[in-house]
Amino acid sequence: MCPNLIVMLTHNDCTVDNAAEIFELYKKSKAQFWGFKEKNLPFKQMKVLFSYMKSLGKTTVLEVVDYDEIGGLNGAKIAFKCGCDILMGTNYYDSINDYCKNHHIKYMPFIGKVTKRPSILSGSIDEIIDEAKLYLSKGVYGLDLLGYRYDGDANLLMKRLLEAVQAPICIAGSIDNYKKLNFLKNVHPWAFTIGSAFFDNKFNGNFDEQIDKVCNFMEK
Repeated sequence: MCPNLIVMLTHNDCTVDNAAEIFELYKKSKAQFWGFKEKNLPFKQMKVLFSYMKSLGKTTVLEVVDYDEIGGLNGAKIAFKCGCDILMGTNYYDSINDYCKNHHIKYMPFIGKVTKRPSILSGSIDEIIDEAKLYLSKGVYGLDLLGYRYDGDANLLMKRLLEAVQAPICIAGSIDNYKKLNFLKNVHPWAFTIGSAFFDNKFNGNFDEQIDKVCNFMEK
């Protein structure tokens, strides 16, 4: 199977104000996976939107760009209260992992040193691979790799990690052209996210046209 596109209703790592309206307009596109960030949509709106997505059979994703334990655990609680399928992001903590296991949420934490917002990834490739293996040994569902936000050789990082680790890995952030998509087709992660690039019209067309272009390209 080809890598899954996760459509993120986000721009610069924050949820857009009109996320619900955009989903309503383009819900019939080819995308199965939809999500957004923990900021800046009010909780009640998040809950309603996730519920609506799930009522249409979509797989729902909350990505939390928060690096301390309290913020990450709060993100996990939001995911549960919203009935979200997958929690991506947060720095790994046992408390978040335990919460997700107990509440049947698929947890995919960041790996590597992630800082700032929009996020930046740093750390050696060997360290990131070791970290990935450690978290998987603790029972996380998969991993959130900010591949194209890496401050080193991004392609080498992704290639080596995907060769070394057999688990669901999502390549998140800054995927904005077909060259990057073609690379992902070759290394074959479980999924990848696109958010800002759709809002910036990097794939030329209406929001749903861009989604379908990306899906069709990945299916070739």
